[in-house]
Amino acid sequence: MSISTHVLDAAQGTPAEGMALRLERQDGTVVGSGTTNADGRCPELTEGLVLEAGTYRMRFETGAWFARTQTPTFYPGVELVFEVADPAEHYHVPLLLSPFAYSTYRGS
Repeated sequence: MSISTHVLDAAQGTPAEGMALRLERQDGTVVGSGTTNADGRCPELTEGLVLEAGTYRMRFETGAWFARTQTPTFYPGVELVFEVADPAEHYHVPLLLSPFAYSTYRGS
């Protein structure tokens, strides 16, 4: 099983490079972390990890990311909670972000 993400700055129309994020189990145990690359992806997030079925939380440090460009934001962080039902499947959890809104979906 793998979990991936892709963060896009919807206001600028560009990938969100340099955003810190982490992946946790429901109990708060951190199972992966990293920073988005120039394409807004974090390939090292679950690299080499064996994940199990269950509930996970992905935390994006949006406040710090926006602060680097002195952009006011309503969301200092975004947490997405999702269920991994089948460990054999790939789960893609993208984040479309602007200073005052965000959206997500289960990607492929």
